[in-house]
Amino acid sequence: MFILTSILIEPKISIIIPVLNNLSGLQKSIKSIQIQTFTDFEVWIIDGKSSQETQHYLQNLKPPFHFLSENDTGIYDAMNKGISLSKGEWIYFLGAGDCFENAQILKEVSTFFSSDIKIVFGNVRYKNQQFKSSFSRLLWIKNSMHHQGIFYQKLVFEKHRFTTKYKILSDYELNLKLLIDKVTSKRILKTIAFCEDFGVSKKYDWSLYEEEIAIKSDLTTVAFYPLFLILGLFKFLFKKI
Repeated sequence: MFILTSILIEPKISIIIPVLNNLSGLQKSIKSIQIQTFTDFEVWIIDGKSSQETQHYLQNLKPPFHFLSENDTGIYDAMNKGISLSKGEWIYFLGAGDCFENAQILKEVSTFFSSDIKIVFGNVRYKNQQFKSSFSRLLWIKNSMHHQGIFYQKLVFEKHRFTTKYKILSDYELNLKLLIDKVTSKRILKTIAFCEDFGVSKKYDWSLYEEEIAIKSDLTTVAFYPLFLILGLFKFLFKKI
């Protein structure tokens, strides 16, 4: 295990970037952070023991960039480690290769932070698509919240963490739990980040829908399983057409 950090004053935002052998994507993400006009943040890069080239890059970073490099069991294990290390009042997760939409976005989003609001969320942009987030009962139908579009008050994670048994949709499970808890939220009409349009959750293979069905069933009752199964099958077949 290698960890680089320093004594920090508590920042407003902790940005957590899980990464494994994606140096070019990581550099792209970091550049979008470095140009932010808002600077009251720290960045924790949670590296799953990447190549020597990535290690060398990480070791040359300066505060407010910090990193932990050790083996993990997957992206959600890495994100949980980032939560434990973070000191910020608000937490944001950025995928390696994904970028903030513009240099002012953190400054703009920070104006909506409030102690009585637990999540602040906006939209996410793909190359050919705009993902419009919705924290509502629509979540029971589809994953209508993109974790690159959400800022969580850290207090949220005193009760919840990402469930590592789910490898693709643990962030979806977390957001459903928060919906069930009726946490206070604020939707802002801004695009938070630009995201790559590839990855496990974008392959739309059956394992994605299996997890979705299991998550919904675990959070309700077995009686709803047939409904969730039919909905999952319909969405799977629709994506395959």
